[in-house]
Amino acid sequence: MKRTDFLKALAVLPTLHSPMTLQALHNMSSSLKNTSKMPVLFLGHGSPMNAIEDNEFVSSFKKLGTELERPKAILCISAHWETNGTYVTAMSHPKTIHDFGGFPQALFDVEYPAPGSPELALETKELISTTEVGLDHKWGLDHGSWSVIKHLYPKADIPVIQMSIDYSKPALYHYDLAKQLAQLRHKGVLIVGSGNIIHNLRLVAWNKLNAPYAFDWALEAREKINQSILNHDHKTLINYEAQGHAFKLSIPTPEHYYPLLYALALQDDKDDISLFNDQPVGGSLSMTSVKISALS
Repeated sequence: MKRTDFLKALAVLPTLHSPMTLQALHNMSSSLKNTSKMPVLFLGHGSPMNAIEDNEFVSSFKKLGTELERPKAILCISAHWETNGTYVTAMSHPKTIHDFGGFPQALFDVEYPAPGSPELALETKELISTTEVGLDHKWGLDHGSWSVIKHLYPKADIPVIQMSIDYSKPALYHYDLAKQLAQLRHKGVLIVGSGNIIHNLRLVAWNKLNAPYAFDWALEAREKINQSILNHDHKTLINYEAQGHAFKLSIPTPEHYYPLLYALALQDDKDDISLFNDQPVGGSLSMTSVKISALS
């Protein structure tokens, strides 16, 4: 079914609460046909200014966009959408959210008018069995998603939806929830986690924000996290709170870290994994990004 036909049919359905209606919507969402296995990304998004600057991190994002198989749609888990419960954006035209302050007007002028995908939102909802997933029509695309996706796909012509992070749940909950999304990799969906593995804004050395600099504790945590990623040691990464003082300083709150777990949960034995943009900035931040792709 074409997307326009789906939306027309959706408009005449009376409610989402009856079993018949849900089944009808599920049948329509089956239009997401099987494809070759898509990669999964975790992108260190850093400062919102990366959206309009031209630096080494942005260059890597742009290069990546030319190398990846073009997706049918994108599902992004952004550090900047925390909710009580789990939601996915389900509107046809998500707004560009400028969820920051104190930056130049040029940043607020940026719009990323990518379409949404009610079909993918429903498919995502149906795949997850461990919790109820709400269909959201108010949020949009926050800077955790658009500030990086705009460099991968600057024409904004690929549908994008976001999944929220339930702030009331622990790391293992998010890892297990993400595993249920694996089928989407075979339906042309690029799944992107967006955050920063090391993210302590309270301890940033602002005079070195644009320099490749890290405090000793950040370097310690970065080395252990990177090795755990490359060694497929997900247990250590899920139990990050038990890894000592360096981890506590590097991950004082989990919202920028959890998107990494969403990406890693989708890795399997037939995948390769690599790091890029693996650089600390400002002492207490890292731009480390991860690419998971099928072995050739």
